[in-house]
Amino acid sequence: MGKTIAKLAVIGSTGSIGQQVLDVVRDFPEKFRIIGLAGGNNTSLLSTQINQFQPKLVYSPNKLDFQDNIKFQPMEEMACHPEVDIVVIATSGKIGLAPTLAAIRAGKRIALANKEVLVMAGEIVTKEAKLMQAQILPIDSEHSAIYQCLQGENGNVARLILTASGGPFYKYPPLKLAEVTVNKALEHPTWKMGKKVTIDSATLMNKGLEAIEASWLFSIPLNKIEIVIHPQSIIHSLVEFADGSLKAQLSVPDMRFPIQYALSYPERLTNNRLPRVNLAQLNSLTFETINHVMFPCLRLALDAGKQGGTYPAVLCAADEIAVQLFLEQRIAFPKIAEIIDKTINLHQSVDNPNLEEILAADEWARNIALKSVTRTNL
Repeated sequence: MGKTIAKLAVIGSTGSIGQQVLDVVRDFPEKFRIIGLAGGNNTSLLSTQINQFQPKLVYSPNKLDFQDNIKFQPMEEMACHPEVDIVVIATSGKIGLAPTLAAIRAGKRIALANKEVLVMAGEIVTKEAKLMQAQILPIDSEHSAIYQCLQGENGNVARLILTASGGPFYKYPPLKLAEVTVNKALEHPTWKMGKKVTIDSATLMNKGLEAIEASWLFSIPLNKIEIVIHPQSIIHSLVEFADGSLKAQLSVPDMRFPIQYALSYPERLTNNRLPRVNLAQLNSLTFETINHVMFPCLRLALDAGKQGGTYPAVLCAADEIAVQLFLEQRIAFPKIAEIIDKTINLHQSVDNPNLEEILAADEWARNIALKSVTRTNL
């Protein structure tokens, strides 16, 4: 990247990942400049970000008073704006799909933190990216780790190994899960994330989504992707090659590491504010197999990924609804998996779906998931 300043549009700037992206930008004002900020409902935080970074383009679903030199810009238009070099997709859910496709069609570099984009429409997204020569760099720590491990290699990958902290409940007896509160579910043992992703981590849905995402990102079939519990969250993923050798990427569990790598690639920047791994202080790095009975959401995700078609879109939509219902304390924690399972079982999948069919499946699944709550009085 040299002395060139990279100009960024951050889609989802007020979320957890978006805020950490801006932390990295603050550390390197000579490297990065914010051109666009798209925030959510936290207008107070978005206003603070606008005042600090002075973007040319801003999007908010709510009314904001902008300065005369700032333009309101829809997310899709912001993502393909000619002044933008890197588009950071820092949202969760289907809202990230349209701006991602817009950025790809404009040939931008995409720093992708949104799992659902590739889970819902992996074939469409990866084909478009190849056609337009748009570079997708993952921000998820697991996918960033794999990306780093593959640098300098010429294929011959035997399997990918994703690590999972296990979340706060991996040692819980199954009968105690019905007693889980929202606050307890949001107490992730190692990572600081947004609410939706944190609940997905507690159910291990996030690992299923990450496996599907990895399959599309690295052109690896799901049956060559393994998931193991690694409570310390120091090793973020591993790659096993044909000769049996393993490569792993290690760092303190801090999302600023993969964010910084995605923004600066292929350069590695020195950032003294990021914590370092002290090997002498690590008592042990442990790994365990996953109890799939304990985590039915993981099985549902992997099954949907293997079946393909519109099943992954239905999975994502039903999960979004179920997690929101849990956060609103309208359902118990185990009902998240039940709602997703019921919705998927009612779905008639479309093979090789186009974008319209994917979005239609998403809308159908949201309606069914909500109706299932009313119908069964969950």
